[in-house]
Amino acid sequence: MLSNQKLFSVGSFDFRLQHLLVIGVLALSVSISMLIRSTPMGYGLDLFEFDPFFNFRATDYLVQNGYDSYLNWIDEKSWYPFGRDVSENSQIMLHLTTAISYKLFGFGTSLYEFTILFPLVVGSITSIVVFSFVRVLGGTTAGLLAALMFSISVPIFTRGFVGWFKSEPLGLFFGFLAMYLFVSGILNYKGKSSIIKLVFSGLFLSLGLSAWGGILFFIIPILIFFFILPFLKRENNSLIFAIPIFSISFIIVSTLFERPSDFVIGGYAGVLLIFSSIYVVICEIIKKFSNESNHIRNCSVILGTVIISAIGVFTTGKINLPAFRYLNAANPFLKTLDPLTDSVSEHATTDLSTSYIFVSVFIIFSLIGIWFLFSRKTINLKTNNRIFTLILGITAFYFSSAFVRLELFASVGLILLGSIGLALLFKKLFYSNIFPPTKIVFCCVIILLFLIPLTLPENQNWLSWADFSPTIYNGGTFYDTTNNDWAHAMNWLKNNTSEDSVIASWWDYGYWITSLSDRATLIDNATLIDWQIKKMAYSLITTPDNSWQILNSHYSEDVSDYIGNENVKAWKGIPIDEFQNNYTTKQFFDDPNLTYEILSEDEKNSVDNYITQNGHIECKTVFKKEAKELGVREESCNPVTKGMDADYILIFVATERFAVPNSSGFLYLLDGGADESKKVWFMKISNHEPSKFVESDNMTPTSYFMENSTLGKLMPFSIYKYVEPGTDRIYDEYRHGFIPIYLKDIKYLDPENDPFYLVYASPTFYSDIPGPMTSVLIYKINSDYKP
Repeated sequence: MLSNQKLFSVGSFDFRLQHLLVIGVLALSVSISMLIRSTPMGYGLDLFEFDPFFNFRATDYLVQNGYDSYLNWIDEKSWYPFGRDVSENSQIMLHLTTAISYKLFGFGTSLYEFTILFPLVVGSITSIVVFSFVRVLGGTTAGLLAALMFSISVPIFTRGFVGWFKSEPLGLFFGFLAMYLFVSGILNYKGKSSIIKLVFSGLFLSLGLSAWGGILFFIIPILIFFFILPFLKRENNSLIFAIPIFSISFIIVSTLFERPSDFVIGGYAGVLLIFSSIYVVICEIIKKFSNESNHIRNCSVILGTVIISAIGVFTTGKINLPAFRYLNAANPFLKTLDPLTDSVSEHATTDLSTSYIFVSVFIIFSLIGIWFLFSRKTINLKTNNRIFTLILGITAFYFSSAFVRLELFASVGLILLGSIGLALLFKKLFYSNIFPPTKIVFCCVIILLFLIPLTLPENQNWLSWADFSPTIYNGGTFYDTTNNDWAHAMNWLKNNTSEDSVIASWWDYGYWITSLSDRATLIDNATLIDWQIKKMAYSLITTPDNSWQILNSHYSEDVSDYIGNENVKAWKGIPIDEFQNNYTTKQFFDDPNLTYEILSEDEKNSVDNYITQNGHIECKTVFKKEAKELGVREESCNPVTKGMDADYILIFVATERFAVPNSSGFLYLLDGGADESKKVWFMKISNHEPSKFVESDNMTPTSYFMENSTLGKLMPFSIYKYVEPGTDRIYDEYRHGFIPIYLKDIKYLDPENDPFYLVYASPTFYSDIPGPMTSVLIYKINSDYKP
């Protein structure tokens, strides 16, 4: 800072002007962040997107029932009939931190309101932690600039809106706090205080990983830095103690939580951290007893040995490898052939135009930072600080290129490099003999560069990315409209269906259904069981009779005749005849004293082979003598071939309504981003050939789709004519490029003769106001239907 003038003293601490300026800038950063992130409150105070509704529900369960009950909670409303082990595959630390915070700072608010405000507060105060982290690497000015840049970064604040009760805000808070303690402890080692910092660094990094799996990113630059460290320093005894302490702290704390322990204990992250720590310790010991001229050679040999050993360990197959999304982040060129994975919008590959909109002038600042960091003669930063900064920045750019969600990490890298670059540029400028007005002009230019992307262009500036309504107001459609249809529909389900009702729908809406209507769903946004999702997609595209058989049948009934053995095998199930002949023996269920341990080796191999293919359903428990007490039945095995036991099916359509001149009727366009727009994904996911169901534009439904698919019959519209764009001529037959227009046409209303019949349509469906229309439609599955 420019002034060191003393203002007053508190004990031995002198409060100076620079401290006042630091507090002022940090307060400004927090305030800007809160103002931007609170923009959606103008539409209403509700949770954003989909996952926050489950997180609220899980937190509410924790608050109401306590931590022990939460750890043992099998959510029977999710993934019916299998349930969901919540503590095993959800963000425990997000739920636990929020529950504790609510107890301490709730101040009479409802938990729902508290969870809406929680990400706003946590995301905003993270700018202070970012300041502390960057300050250690690049100085106070760099830290203040980083805090300001963090508060206006689009990829960061769009994943921390008010109501965004998801994993990123708290994960980033813990992640940056861990990184601050790490660099402070390693790069500025000061004995006991640094040891304490490293212990807490491992603690907070593990807590961050429990809150958000994306925090694994921060482990990568740490690992790379560990492997480089022995080549950067002379003999350094502190590393022999410091690095193992950090690693041990991280690993021990990770064992306390089920989810991060999968990554760390027996997983790739833990193995790599252990190998890198051992490598640093061995290098430092050898350097202590060898000539300095041999240090690089010796460390290179050790590094090669460690790499070969790690590869050997991974090839044994005993280490848990990353899921596809983590492999894709490590290798952006890796592509999946699974349409289910591709259908998730967050897995879309990052494109250059989107990236530039998100980061804009930050690129200029980061290039300045990179230039300074590679220039030894122009800066006085320590070598270790420069190396760690470059490692973190470069890895952030690399991993962000995999898919859109990881643009957040590109922003982290740009903020780090850009803030340090600007700080060094300011320092050089203000300590030079340049004409003073030139310095003022330079500051004005920098301020202008900050303001331009915030305000221009009018509809694509950074602030416009905060102007979104909560997703439940438009159902996640393409339309910029707000209504209460989803809230109304969930309230109808809660008050007009039995408590044990099971609702079939696409996974997008699962969390809304379970959280707001308290009804069981077959699939939801956790996407835990791939074959269950594929079976649901198949039910939407296959014929109504097939769909009725699959959805209506009990989960103990075989419906493989309506799915087809080819699909059963593709979804990692076993055709029913093969399963009955090779994988079940009736006596196993009749003998209460028969356990898995006393089966023959061939019998064990059969069971283990099945479990390997169907890891979600542990049929081994069937063979334990406690089976009857656990409620495990023979029908629990080979579930791919079984019915789904649903009571209702919900679909969501987004259309645009046009008044017909001189008439009271309406015409409709269907392609608003709801189920009608997802039909091609349903086809690909369920192994249907799209060309049979959609025209050459891969979007317009064929008459076959409208008349023979379940989704086509459930959508309450029929194609009326086709319009030629540009001429507005109307045709009876489709030609490439034509746009279909629809009439309202409810096909299923008869509770006696139809496989499904409409029991609810949301309010906008009956509106007579032209414009966008999003409609929630609920059909009763007719158990008395005779195919």
